[in-house]
Amino acid sequence: MKQILHQLFEHQTLSRTEARDILLRIAGDDYNDSEIASFLTVFRMRPISVEELQGFQEALLQLSNPFDLQGVTAIDVVGTGGDGKNTFNISTISCFVLAGAGYIVCKHGNYGVSSGCGSSNVLEALGYEFSADSAILHGQLEKAGICFLHAPLFHPAMKRVAPVRRALGVKTFFNMLGPLVNPAQPDYQLFGVYSPELARLYQYVLQARDKQFGVVYALDGYDEVSLTGPAQFRTKNGDSLLDAADFGLPKIEAEALHGGNTVEEAKAIFTRVLDGSATDAQKSVILANAGLAIYSMGAGKSLIDCVEEARESLDSGKALKTLKKLLA
Repeated sequence: MKQILHQLFEHQTLSRTEARDILLRIAGDDYNDSEIASFLTVFRMRPISVEELQGFQEALLQLSNPFDLQGVTAIDVVGTGGDGKNTFNISTISCFVLAGAGYIVCKHGNYGVSSGCGSSNVLEALGYEFSADSAILHGQLEKAGICFLHAPLFHPAMKRVAPVRRALGVKTFFNMLGPLVNPAQPDYQLFGVYSPELARLYQYVLQARDKQFGVVYALDGYDEVSLTGPAQFRTKNGDSLLDAADFGLPKIEAEALHGGNTVEEAKAIFTRVLDGSATDAQKSVILANAGLAIYSMGAGKSLIDCVEEARESLDSGKALKTLKKLLA
């Protein structure tokens, strides 16, 4: 590791192969916590390269316990986290709206690291039991149209770095990697990222795949459509700038997106959005993200129509029924 750190401190980047091999060695317990922390810190001080991100992604997918969708066409909506905004669980709620609208969702997520309540935290609080059993997960897909892949069950290699990440308490390149290493690798994914640089990186990495994708970054720093200002949207075909009017929705204030200070508060917001008792702002931001997810699948529908499709799922109670089916 000493030689690797020296190379990085001299402002050199890693090749794709080097990045993959280093992460494999970290997972293999070849380095101590101090060495791992130093390695992670490098990528807080300078941008990660496309080759480095690809190498890290390859390593984690190589080490993961795969989940075979068995030909099922599915979508995931997932954010990197690490934006420091402490929003409520927008991506996770959007997944239930998608499932309520009839789309199959294979959601990948984890406990919050740089935020107080990640997708795993809130689903666990709601009573969801994590599983890596393929039969159970396929049963959930069949009955509820959604399943959840709790990252620690599918990425055992992450156990080695989890204590270091918790001790650091800041976003690392693992925040960048999380959305890219869904073990199911579904056909469609909408990614939310916390910086314009990472949005470009994702676009470069994802264009190598023959799949539809969308990458969104709100210009005021959110890793999702926030409706507080314009959002950059990237696909395999290019990029565009979207504001609230493009969704047919009102602009909202940042305070309306606050996710609370505890998991219980996050759980309460989650439930209120699905049962129809949330604020108009909370509902609007869910419609925007779920609508953009549908739009990113490339079916030729207008963005406004996709938002209305999401609205029908939420207003009819289908999204809430999806949650109840999953928990049952």
